[in-house]
Amino acid sequence: MAKLERLLNLTAALLETERPLAAEELRERIEGYPEASASFRRAFERDKDDLREMGIPISLEPLAGSDPPVDGYRIRKDDYYLPDPGLEPDELAALHLAGNAVRIDGLSGAEALRKLGGAVGEPSDDTVVASVPTDPRLTVLFTAVTERNVVAFDYRDERRLVEPWRLDFVRGRWYLTGYDQNREGERHFRLDRMASMVEIVAEAAFEREGSGTGIRLQPWELGDEPPQIARLLVDPDQAAWATHHVGQPVEVRDDGAIIIEVAVTNEVAFRSFVLTFLEHAEILEPADLRASMISWLEDLANRVATP
Repeated sequence: MAKLERLLNLTAALLETERPLAAEELRERIEGYPEASASFRRAFERDKDDLREMGIPISLEPLAGSDPPVDGYRIRKDDYYLPDPGLEPDELAALHLAGNAVRIDGLSGAEALRKLGGAVGEPSDDTVVASVPTDPRLTVLFTAVTERNVVAFDYRDERRLVEPWRLDFVRGRWYLTGYDQNREGERHFRLDRMASMVEIVAEAAFEREGSGTGIRLQPWELGDEPPQIARLLVDPDQAAWATHHVGQPVEVRDDGAIIIEVAVTNEVAFRSFVLTFLEHAEILEPADLRASMISWLEDLANRVATP
């Protein structure tokens, strides 16, 4: 608590001064620093580092008229405070409504809304319509997306190098879309399936050509089962519908039938999708998924036939 109070007092002193302050001046103004000069210097350097790690911009400027030259410190208000975005009253009201309706777990938007000029109150449970979970990787990834930093993380037993394009929150989960340098193509990654923390390995290292397609998950992709690639043969009269809902086929046969591939992590949902084609679709691969579908259909037929 003593250090926290000292950091708060140091921030206030540097923010309110009209001119840079030398270290000795700050030592006299702020309580809690050691008496010995060497100990003070070490504590003061640690405090500056702590404030900068918090994102507080401390400027180092020469003191006018000092001989020999001495550097001083201050926090410029233009660097510290948010600029006025010029929001209209109805825009502030919309922000206030959103801030009360959506709760970010572990985070509060009240201070940010206050800085924008909005009236702030604590949201009650009956006003919250959505709760968005946080993830410890989000801070690094948001920075990487904004600053075009290449990131590295472990995913499905493999180290991935990714140029991050965008983050999406879909159906209760966070996803990263970016260019996977290992696979040489656009890929989507679920943050809760990353087996390590995210590291920035190269800063401002790529030019963003696009923001990616974002996340548009199908029901059979919304499971926790190990992913398997299903190959589905669809008859010609249903090919256009299948292409519209799933995407381009991997094979088009001479009679117009198509083969589509989908990543399945929810077998029950995929089975329902296949049934929408009735007799006009057939699971080709993998063998286990095909056998499971046949077994389920046979069991269903037996139960219907049994009095």
